Amino acid sequence: MNKFVVFHYLSKIMLVGSVIFLLPCAVSLYYGEIDCAISFLTVALTVAIISTPLAIIKPKNKQMYTREGLVIVALMWVIYPIVGAIPFYISGEIPSLVDAIFESMSGFTTTGSTILKDIENLSKGMLFWRSFTHWIGGMGVLVFAIAILPSSNDSMCLMRAECAGPQVSKIVPKGKNSAMYLYLIYFGLTVLTAILLMLGDMPIFDSICHAMSTAGTGGFGIKNNSIIYYDSAYIETVLTISMILFGINFSIYYFILAKRFKEIAKNTELKVYLLIILIATILIMIDIYPTYDSISKSFRYSIFQVASTITSTGFATADYCQWSMFSQTIIVILMFIGACAGSTGGGLKVQRFIIMFKSAKKSIKQTLNPKSINIVTSDDKLLDITIVHGVHAYLIIYLGLFLVSLLLISLNNIDFSTSFTAVTTCINNIGPGLERIGPTENFSFFSNLSKIVLCIDMLLGRLECFPIIILFSPAIWRKRF
Repeated sequence: MNKFVVFHYLSKIMLVGSVIFLLPCAVSLYYGEIDCAISFLTVALTVAIISTPLAIIKPKNKQMYTREGLVIVALMWVIYPIVGAIPFYISGEIPSLVDAIFESMSGFTTTGSTILKDIENLSKGMLFWRSFTHWIGGMGVLVFAIAILPSSNDSMCLMRAECAGPQVSKIVPKGKNSAMYLYLIYFGLTVLTAILLMLGDMPIFDSICHAMSTAGTGGFGIKNNSIIYYDSAYIETVLTISMILFGINFSIYYFILAKRFKEIAKNTELKVYLLIILIATILIMIDIYPTYDSISKSFRYSIFQVASTITSTGFATADYCQWSMFSQTIIVILMFIGACAGSTGGGLKVQRFIIMFKSAKKSIKQTLNPKSINIVTSDDKLLDITIVHGVHAYLIIYLGLFLVSLLLISLNNIDFSTSFTAVTTCINNIGPGLERIGPTENFSFFSNLSKIVLCIDMLLGRLECFPIIILFSPAIWRKRF
């Protein structure tokens, strides 16, 4: 392990990251919230001072491999949510340190679960900061840093470690250029969402906050009853379309700009993703029709909740805990499926389910005809066997961590539905769950131990387990070059 290069890059990323605290600081000053502004400025200066020495000193051995990238990603994602919790804590707006870390971790991992009982009681600066953590965490602090730091041949090592999904590839030749294109697309879609929300008479501040939360597919709102507060079909339509768009692999948008329409037409994951949304919407719409006695309202509420859940955003326009068990079951299934690989959404990812299905199909054919040659393909391309094995390995680790987390959460002696969906929603970065953590509830009643477990689940879900597990492997730290 090249430890010096790890801490050098980590320091550079933290130094760049210190700048992001200045934006909520400016928002706080604009609204006359001096104490809140001082909190952000203090954190920004402290992080900058601590990070500068190692960021300036260049390592003699600059060699970086994937293992260094994984360690940098893991350390950054452990440190940054803790640093992001400090403004909540020192400002006194979230007096418990564990609660502040939970809220920050939920923000940066774009989970959207909250311990706040009265969201509207927060200052404007803190409300903006919650949504801004979604926006930064959605694409990733590292991708942001790569986009603005000097060009480096090690960029793809970092991007490969942070980007979610079973298949990670460059959309343009250089990792730095990939990051810049990703953020330009990301920024453009965010601005468009904010503008469309403003056109629906949503206040400017509310529009910006909700656009950032939607872009990161996080779901932090600024009202206690989420999107229900606005009761606007137009706003819900804008957010529904935006959530679905942010749940699509971002390489699709690059293909559109590059006029590579054939690549889009044969993208299996995109087709399956949209098909799942369509089927789930129709099933729930039919099921909840007796509740609303209107096809338009049933469709409006069903498609919004389906889009919000499968993309792991977590916004709500209705309390789905009041729906039938059939609809609630579909919601829970969507929590596990998640969005597309290479998007800002959470969950297991549609691509993994496609690979699992094709792998199972291949195994059945092989059993029926042992002499036949069966291969697994994706978008007319032969899938490397290591990718298939990687998906299987990930699912085994995911299931093991899920069961351990559920066992620890059960120590709270809370009902099974609440405990099960608490782990489900955190490890898949969804936000709300069922029963006591439904869309109109919060996580404040959990013990500190449970909150820490759920924070770890959020982190594992955002980084898809491997970087965090590798971080605690003694062998990787003993390795010398």
